[in-house]
Amino acid sequence: MSIGKYCKRNVVVVAPTESILAAARLMSQHHVGDLVLAEQVGENRYRPLGIVTDRDIVLEIVTNNETALERTSVGAMKVQDLVTAGEKEDVFDVIGRMRHFSIRRMPIVDDQGLLVGIISVDDLLRVLAENLRDLSQLVGFQSLRENEI
Repeated sequence: MSIGKYCKRNVVVVAPTESILAAARLMSQHHVGDLVLAEQVGENRYRPLGIVTDRDIVLEIVTNNETALERTSVGAMKVQDLVTAGEKEDVFDVIGRMRHFSIRRMPIVDDQGLLVGIISVDDLLRVLAENLRDLSQLVGFQSLRENEI
């Protein structure tokens, strides 16, 4: 199962030069809790540089007593080193890497390292739950077939 099949392809990106205020407004406008910090490399093509979460913004404001939200860029924030996955990678390998790095979201990239999607723990839980449901139904069907014989 390749991760590219399950990732969300509609990713909200923000340039490193955008302000914290603009990033927060993007999150609100798109009803998301994270943005991929990215540089544009072509029309609708982006190279991911990091992830900025709503939690990152709150911590930046609180810990630095930040008041100039429109003048401070998201690129100036201290964000975690970026960990990505290739769209052809196996779902379970991606889960293992997310666990290893203790991250909840991971940008998915193509062979050139350009952004194609994002996967979150919530997305993966849905995929796994659906597959477990299908597997449990198979066990139930097998029991019914055995009773018919």
